[in-house]
Amino acid sequence: MKPILICGGIGKKLWPLSRYDLPKHFLPLFGGKSLFELSYQSLRLGFKPEEIFVQTVPNQAKIARKIVPEIPLRNYFIEPETRDQGPATGFAAAKLFKINPDEPFMIIQADVLRDPVEKVSEMIKKVGLLVEKEGKIVTGGLRPEYAAMGVDYFSVERKAVVFQGLKFYRMEKWLVRDTEREVLDKYLAKKTVLTHTNHYAWTPRLMLEAIRRRAPDWHRPLEKMMRAFGAKEEEAVVNEEYRKMEKGPIERVTQAELESGYIVELPFKWTDFGTWEAIARYQLANNQYQPGENITEIGGKNYFVIKEKEKMLATLGVKDLIVVDTADALLICHKDKVGEVSEVVKILKEKGKEKYL
Repeated sequence: MKPILICGGIGKKLWPLSRYDLPKHFLPLFGGKSLFELSYQSLRLGFKPEEIFVQTVPNQAKIARKIVPEIPLRNYFIEPETRDQGPATGFAAAKLFKINPDEPFMIIQADVLRDPVEKVSEMIKKVGLLVEKEGKIVTGGLRPEYAAMGVDYFSVERKAVVFQGLKFYRMEKWLVRDTEREVLDKYLAKKTVLTHTNHYAWTPRLMLEAIRRRAPDWHRPLEKMMRAFGAKEEEAVVNEEYRKMEKGPIERVTQAELESGYIVELPFKWTDFGTWEAIARYQLANNQYQPGENITEIGGKNYFVIKEKEKMLATLGVKDLIVVDTADALLICHKDKVGEVSEVVKILKEKGKEKYL
């Protein structure tokens, strides 16, 4: 079983701290450590450095290598550019096919927190055994406490298949992220719903065969890249062919494949830090909130401040605000609008203000 730490995004909703040159998964916001570092440490409990792979883009590979220099350079799969998880997963499968086409792998997103860490590597290895046994695709799911909008869910069969102490479910229906709340509430009331948390696992051969069936326009460039792997023209071919793969989610392939696959119920807590609200909630709950020096706060309520500058910052009677102050940018955002911070990034890019990105 091969775990692949995948990271290539920017984390636009965590601007202005998350930038192109230092995305959110490398920010030391969790007791002085980053999500990437914590994810790697969880894998090290069950895997050697040479058994762990990293997939990312060139500038982030440099950051990752400084954090975990013990992972061999050959274990880095470098995408020429970010093209979303669909092309990225295909690229990972193509790279692994050359190593061992029938050994299972699991995609591990580096921008989430898993706790307790002892359960992570244990789960990965057990899922690998099921993939070897049945050849079915597996992804992860988490029992939700309430209906959160903007995420995907699975309606699953009530009875689980227990394997190696883990619960695996068959999918009945994929509930996409724009499903109406009333519909979600009905499924949650039946207690047969799992939140989709990725953790895709399969073998390289089976993943590439599925891509050929479901997304042939992705498969054609992947074939050309695979023929070039190890040759002197590899870099040129990968640069040319990878850009031909249209951006898109891997669910373009996996949604249909999971009709005969499994969803494993995660044996650990899974926390996605997609917004500043999520960061604030976690830091405050775990006594990690450190807004920075030279801050005077008077009479505020339900707000969150992060500051890098040395200048004095004072808040007086503020409520329900997120304030993020960096050396060259300041974000002041109502907590109800944290999901729209990426729109600021979009506008800055349109205005040619890339130096702030």
